[in-house]
Amino acid sequence: MNDQERITDFICSEKKMSANYDTFASECVNMALRNDFLNILNQSHQTQSDLFRIAQSKGWYQVEQAPTDKVSQAYTKFSNQKPTAS
Repeated sequence: MNDQERITDFICSEKKMSANYDTFASECVNMALRNDFLNILNQSHQTQSDLFRIAQSKGWYQVEQAPTDKVSQAYTKFSNQKPTAS
């Protein structure tokens, strides 16, 4: 496994773990444990960001800029939505 494959694998693993930590925190009754999950989730997001910057700096993970009109459409769509009462 080369460095690019390793970094990509780490990024994918962190994404999956973050999703799990989010679920665990959301469904946790014990507040101390919930806070621990939230701290771990935050650390996982930071690790993902660090790995992404490394991959991007080496040209391994390039992201296309969204066209301005698409960004405007998405902003309009989501800014007009109001939360529904449950």
